[in-house]
Amino acid sequence: MKGKISTNVYIEKATHRLKLSNDLVDALMATDRTVTVTIPLRQKEKTTLFLGYRVQHNNYLGPYKGGLRFHPEVNLEEAEVLASLMTWKCALLGLPFGGAKGGLAVDPLSLSAPELEALTRAFVRAIADIIGPDKDVPAPDVGTGAREMGWIKDEFERISGESSPAVVTGKALEDGGSRGRNKATGEGGVAVLANIVNRLGLERENLTVAVQGFGNVGSFLSLGLEREGFKIVAISDVSGAVVHSGGLSARQTYKNMYEAKKELVAMCPCKKGDCSPRECKKLSNKELLEGDVDILIPAALGGQITKENAPKIKAKIVLEMANNPITPEGDAILEKRGVVVVPDILANAGGVTVSYFEWLQNKKEEVWGEKKVLDMLCEKMNKATDKVWQVHKDMKCSLREAAYVVAVKAIAK
Repeated sequence: MKGKISTNVYIEKATHRLKLSNDLVDALMATDRTVTVTIPLRQKEKTTLFLGYRVQHNNYLGPYKGGLRFHPEVNLEEAEVLASLMTWKCALLGLPFGGAKGGLAVDPLSLSAPELEALTRAFVRAIADIIGPDKDVPAPDVGTGAREMGWIKDEFERISGESSPAVVTGKALEDGGSRGRNKATGEGGVAVLANIVNRLGLERENLTVAVQGFGNVGSFLSLGLEREGFKIVAISDVSGAVVHSGGLSARQTYKNMYEAKKELVAMCPCKKGDCSPRECKKLSNKELLEGDVDILIPAALGGQITKENAPKIKAKIVLEMANNPITPEGDAILEKRGVVVVPDILANAGGVTVSYFEWLQNKKEEVWGEKKVLDMLCEKMNKATDKVWQVHKDMKCSLREAAYVVAVKAIAK
């Protein structure tokens, strides 16, 4: 519910700026459709029932677009929050999509591969009439990936009786996926942060960075920031956090975690390659968030910065690579303290942008190279950042409020 309230808080502020009528404001916050389904799965000698959801928030700009999440805590309220965020994200980036979200309340690791495939296909059959290349285009999210998108594509094509690669994005290359998709969210965040830092007149080589979360988003973001000259001094994952004032190597960390399969806290990822434990220190998540850095990047979970810890955040810039990592109360405190918050609907929109490129390639029956995809991504992210910055300056408001003003104007025109 916190995320839902936060989205409405920001929409209300933006619509107040734009002097929109109450009726229109209510319409912008309303959800077009929510679908709840029950999926039975036969497991050995018993049948287990799983709840599934698809929320379609707004399709004024085009087909609904948003991920499918497979996680035990998936619920309708969460899906409504994330569907709304997708609407504004797509509107801000100028994409011809609306917002949607959904998933299954299941731990995918508790099922065998055949069981998970059977459950996924049954879910597709339950929602097949409301999805499609020109209706609603799902994508991967927590607990899903290219494999699951391949199953969805195959089952939808079986039901429809025709080839429909554009029914989902985030597919494997052999299924019609796009090159560069795995890097998209991270690289998009790099482009946005570089743009903001340049506008603030700061030298990136002098800026220290802490990255909370080293999954797909955090890892490719860190690799990109390292390439662009930022100094990463702290990184965390589910096992804990590591900090080194002399800097950490994102490339070495990536190799250790994703190639050598080591836990972050079990390695020494500093630039020396090896150092004494006193130099490469282990931290708690709380210590990482409140650490003495210039830029803090929450790239994992929502609700990380609240009214309780916002007064203790030392970073001067916060880049929201996770969805809803700051509560409205925490956001108000950071704004009052002069912290520059780059909002999630801008910072992490690289993923849906390249999903749009994949959908476009499928529709046109084209295949683009990775360089073209990433160049187009950078152009899109910079264009959106430029718009947000201009509104921020003209209206003398926060970047978050400016981002929502730009997004709302794209729909309420």
